[in-house]
Amino acid sequence: MSDHDTRYEAVRSRDARFDGEFFFAVETTGIYCRPSCPAVTPKRQNVRYYPTAAAAQSNGFRACRRCRPDAVPGSAEWNVRGDVVGRAMRLFAVGGVARVGRGGGAVRPRCIPRPGQRQITAELGAGPVALARAQRAHTARVLLQTTDLPVTEIAFAAGFASVRQFNDTIRAVYELTPTALRAAAPKRGGGRGTPSAGIPLRLAHRGPYQAAAVFDLLAHEALPGVEDVTGERGARTYRRTLRLPYASGIVAVEERDARRGGDAHRCGWLEARLFLSDLRDLTTAVQRLRGLFDLDADPYAVDERLSADPRLAPLVRARPGLRSPGAADPEEFAVRAVVSREEARRLVVEHGTPLPSPCGTLTHVFPAPEALAHRLPLAAALADGTVCLDAGADRDDAERHLLEVPGVDARAAAAIRMRALGDPDMAVPGEQLSDAWRPWRSYAVRHLWTDAGQPGPRAEEERLLTA
Repeated sequence: MSDHDTRYEAVRSRDARFDGEFFFAVETTGIYCRPSCPAVTPKRQNVRYYPTAAAAQSNGFRACRRCRPDAVPGSAEWNVRGDVVGRAMRLFAVGGVARVGRGGGAVRPRCIPRPGQRQITAELGAGPVALARAQRAHTARVLLQTTDLPVTEIAFAAGFASVRQFNDTIRAVYELTPTALRAAAPKRGGGRGTPSAGIPLRLAHRGPYQAAAVFDLLAHEALPGVEDVTGERGARTYRRTLRLPYASGIVAVEERDARRGGDAHRCGWLEARLFLSDLRDLTTAVQRLRGLFDLDADPYAVDERLSADPRLAPLVRARPGLRSPGAADPEEFAVRAVVSREEARRLVVEHGTPLPSPCGTLTHVFPAPEALAHRLPLAAALADGTVCLDAGADRDDAERHLLEVPGVDARAAAAIRMRALGDPDMAVPGEQLSDAWRPWRSYAVRHLWTDAGQPGPRAEEERLLTA
């Protein structure tokens, strides 16, 4: 959206479809909000619009305590765009800025050419440092309001260099001390989390969400020892281990809240619990889950485009908000895309990292590419950086390099691009896909496969993808 009148109408009507797509700030109150904020609609002349929460914060506005604008889904625009700003935003989301540093746009040089500070700031309304600051503040708020961890531990887990910097940022962003922010946490059942009991989270999404189709796919793909799906359809739990930047972790996501009716609930969330060996991995773990469950998608834009086609219209009506799932670990998915399921099981047993204590059926973390480099050309290419599947990777470059690796054919490269790199517009070789479905051809593929009763590719296609 670029027209101020249209944006104001979204604010006036409290339209949740635009949560995360833009933020609005009120000059008379010094507060910024999400479009669906339930507060009294401000006067048009007092409203300012920003593309990111960081931009609003950089202009002196604090986050609204009613609508919590830092908890909205991410903008789907960054998943579509392949330019340097879109790739940078995807990398920022998984904590790349905080881990890599402040210089040169704070992105990994092997994945994104060094962007100019002015290019990012001009479009996003905030530079890399401000974006990282907003991300740290959000992580800190989550930990303050969902756990009983000491404030000092939270400060460093969120990525702050000092407790003083942490205190100053929390006051600037929320106009509350860390202690007061913790006290202002919304009341939720089950109490606060601990590292041993897990961190409870609500993973927000916009619009309708077809949870059953996503969990069907995860159950179909589940790799013993690394992931499992338990429970009855409609109330399942997906669990898996994760290899994260600082340590390993276990995540559990509920298919849905059994108290809610229907499958395509609107503008809601998925309940999750994270068990992290190192809390500094929180941001990365959350974004991995958001990518796996495709929670930042814009189902309204996708459904509008696809429903204009007579072939897809009845499928969209039957499953509004159908998602195109990503991958919890891009490198793991890539390896699994080029080996058989039985071979993947052997890799876990022979080269995976055992958990200190098995958690039910979860026993291992999938092996890192370095552990498989002697065995698989693709793992070697991932280990030495020839193939980059980081959040900020250039998708065209990644696909080109994938096709140069022995054992990776066009179908496997397409699957990796669609899932590991989260490309919403991937055309799978052999599928007859219309250009009119762009930029959402990945969702069209998912509709066709789901309508055919297949959680994943058809049997013969799956054989080719995992040969």
